[in-house]
Amino acid sequence: MNGIPVLFAQGNCIARAWENALLELYHHGRDVLTQYDKPGDPPSKDATMMLVVEEPLSEPMIHRDLPGGFEDLQEYVMEVCEGIKDHCVRDPDNPDDTRWEYTYHQRLFGYDVPTHGCVDQIEHVCRQLVETPHTRRAQAVTWKVWEDQACYDPACLQSVWCRITEEAGREILSMNVRFRSNDAYKAAFMNIFALVQLQRNIARRVAELSGRPIEVGRYCHMADSFHVYGSNLAEFEGRFLGAVEKRSFEQRTIRYEDVRDMMEQARPSILEKAQKMGR
Repeated sequence: MNGIPVLFAQGNCIARAWENALLELYHHGRDVLTQYDKPGDPPSKDATMMLVVEEPLSEPMIHRDLPGGFEDLQEYVMEVCEGIKDHCVRDPDNPDDTRWEYTYHQRLFGYDVPTHGCVDQIEHVCRQLVETPHTRRAQAVTWKVWEDQACYDPACLQSVWCRITEEAGREILSMNVRFRSNDAYKAAFMNIFALVQLQRNIARRVAELSGRPIEVGRYCHMADSFHVYGSNLAEFEGRFLGAVEKRSFEQRTIRYEDVRDMMEQARPSILEKAQKMGR
């Protein structure tokens, strides 16, 4: 290999595709140091990854080895899709403000451009798809070149790109996302799950604006650096690989439909928690 490996993984559902991507990374990724290593940490497993979920809404959607629990997953979906933590973003004009540099929702739905104000990029994506479903221009970006080049913790998610194709009389929304950096074990599952919910919301909004049914098509997740940190490798090998060896896929996963009500019931407490953050 002349440089960092480029790997590919796919699966019919989120849980299968994510699991396959981690296995591909572990077996074929390259050992690479990171900027966050502590003395004695082994190198990370790293690769450029293209991960395809063929039917993003098919079950089982949830892998039991997700970071955190079901309520944490619900909280993250609400953070990305509803902006419940946008108030935690720091004021860039206040050098003493130590809150977050960004949230994905704030960058996608309220991209603040100097002299131009905030742009709801996702609404623009939806309206572009209504006007020209096959457009190649329906994308939203997060990177702010005037801020992020010198930012300590710049956005990992870089862009969201959508296109609608017609297949046998059905209109299907495909979505690509690109990450510059993606913690494969401790973040990627939640990233994918939340972004699939965003994909579903975009399909619903386009259907609402156009008056035509729009189906959710395949989801493609691209990461320039898809990695398992060296400090997490022992846990990954014992917990994740151990489960793959000892349990069936059905035992390693759970249907979203079976925990959806529980996750939805957690919304009030999640909102209360979020409102107390960043104040």
